[in-house]
Amino acid sequence: MATSFFLFILTATFSSSILTTVFSFEPAPLQDFCVADPSNLVFRLGAVRVNGLACKNPLFVQADDFYYSGLHVAGDTQNSYGFRISPVSVYQIPGLNTLGISMMRIDYALWGANPPHTHPRATEILTVLEGTLQVGFITSDPQNRLITKVLQRGDVFVFPVGLVHFQRNMGLTNASAIAALSSQNPGVISITNSIFGSTPPISTEILAQAFGVDNKIVKLLKKKLTHM
Repeated sequence: MATSFFLFILTATFSSSILTTVFSFEPAPLQDFCVADPSNLVFRLGAVRVNGLACKNPLFVQADDFYYSGLHVAGDTQNSYGFRISPVSVYQIPGLNTLGISMMRIDYALWGANPPHTHPRATEILTVLEGTLQVGFITSDPQNRLITKVLQRGDVFVFPVGLVHFQRNMGLTNASAIAALSSQNPGVISITNSIFGSTPPISTEILAQAFGVDNKIVKLLKKKLTHM
C-alpha cells in the first residue's frame, strides 16, 4: 500500500512537471511558414486578430515575402537623441510571422544614445559593428541593479526580455550595431515617451508626485517631448 501511494505521488509529480514544461513553450509549427497577409499588416478596422498576423495563402507566397534589402545603409541620426533604428521585423519581412525572430540596425552619432526602453516580447542580443558603445540594463524591483559595460567592435551583449536597457556612443566617431531579437514583433516601450507622452496624458500631479518634482518641471518635460 505504501509503495503504491509513493508511485502515485511520483507519477503525479512527474506529470505535473511535464505539463509545466509543455505549457512553458510555444507549440511546434504545424506548417512550413505563415507569411503575414499584407491586408493585416496595418492596424485597421476589421483586420483579423490572432497571436501574430493572419496567414497569406501559401499558394501566393513568393521569395520577396522572405526578403529585405537596405540594412547596409546607415540610418539618419540627425535627431534629438542622435541615433536611428532600421528595423527588420514582420512589418518589413512578412515571412517572419510566427517564426519568433527579427533584427535591426542601430546607428549612433557622436555621443548619440538609444535612451532607456524595453522590448516587452523579446530578448535582444547586440553586436557592435563599428565604434565604442556603453550599454546596460536595469534589473527588476527591489534590487534595480545597473548591469553595464563598454563594448568595442565585435563585442556582443544581451538584454533580457522586458528589462529597461540603453546604449550610448562613447567613441570619437559614429558607431553602429546589429541586434537580433527573439520575436518577429518585439515591440518597444520608450520610457520617456510612455510616461510623458501618453495619450491621453498622465496627469501632471501624478507625475510630479512620482518623480518628487513640482508641476512646472513636469509640464516642461511634456512640452519638450512633444517637440522632439
